[in-house]
Amino acid sequence: MKKTSIFQHPVWVVVFALIAAIAWGWAYPLIKLGFEEFGITSAMTGSKMLFAGVRFMLSGLIVLAIAKATNRDFRVKTPSGWRYVLLFSLMNTTLHYACFYIGLSHSEGSRAAILNSLGVFMLVVLACAFFKSDKLTWRKILGCVIGFTGILILNIGSGKSGQFTWLGDGMIILNALCSAIAGLMTRGLSRRVDVFVGTGYSLAIGGLLLILPGLWMQGTFPEITGMGILILGLLIGISTLGFTLYNKLLSCNPVGKVAIFNSLIPVVGAITSCIFLHEPFYGKYAIAAILATTGIYIINKGKK
Repeated sequence: MKKTSIFQHPVWVVVFALIAAIAWGWAYPLIKLGFEEFGITSAMTGSKMLFAGVRFMLSGLIVLAIAKATNRDFRVKTPSGWRYVLLFSLMNTTLHYACFYIGLSHSEGSRAAILNSLGVFMLVVLACAFFKSDKLTWRKILGCVIGFTGILILNIGSGKSGQFTWLGDGMIILNALCSAIAGLMTRGLSRRVDVFVGTGYSLAIGGLLLILPGLWMQGTFPEITGMGILILGLLIGISTLGFTLYNKLLSCNPVGKVAIFNSLIPVVGAITSCIFLHEPFYGKYAIAAILATTGIYIINKGKK
C-alpha cells in the first residue's frame, strides 16, 4: 500500500495552506513599512525592484541551502527543463513581484490585498482550461460572479478609495495574473525537478532578475536602519515559508483544494494594513472581502 505524503493528508493540507496564506497576508503592511525604513518613495521604481530582488534571491538561497542540507536531488531531469525553470522564475517571481511592488506603492495596502484576490478566480478559470480534472461547473461560475462582484464594489465610489489607477490597481491585477499562471505551472515544475529545489531556483533566479534592472535603474537603499533589516528579514522568511509550502501543496493536490485558502490573504492583508499602517478601513473593503471569500468557498465547496 502506497504511503500518503504528509502534504496530501487532509489535516496537514489545511494547516500548511493556512500558514502560507496568513504569512502572505502579513507581507502587505511589511512591504510598505520596509519602504519607509529604507527611504524608498513611490517614484523610486529601481529601488523597489532592488528591494524585491534582494528579498527573493536571499529567500531562494535559503531554500537551496536547506535542500542541500536535506540531500534533495538538484538535477533538472531534461535539458529543456531549464527553460521551464527560467520561465517559471519569470512568472512566479520576477514579473509577478515587479508588478506587485510597483502596484502596492501606488495603492493602499488594504485595497491591494483585496484586489489581489482576483488571482484566485483567474487560477480557477485557467485550471478548467488546462486540466481535464478541473471542469467549469455551476458552482465555479457562481463563485466567480460573486467574487468579481466584490472586485467591482472595491472600485465603486469617489476619491482615492474608489479610483482605478494603472500604476496601482492595474499592476496588482497583472501581478494576480502572473500568480495564477505560475500556479498552473507548478505541476509541470514538479515533473522536471524536485519541487523544493525548483522553488529555490525560481526565487533565487527570479530575485536576481529583479536586482539587475533595479541596479540598471540606479536603485539604491537611501537609508538603512535596524528596523528595516528586521522587516526585510521577516519578508524573506515569509517568502521561504509561503512558497515552499504552497508550491508543494499545488504539486500533489487539486488546484481548487489549495486555492481556497488564498481567500484569507486579502482579509489578513486588509486587517493588518489598517492596524499597522493606520489606513482608513472603508466599509466596502469589508463587503469586498466577504464576497471574495464567499466566492472562493462556493467554488471549492464539495471538493474532496
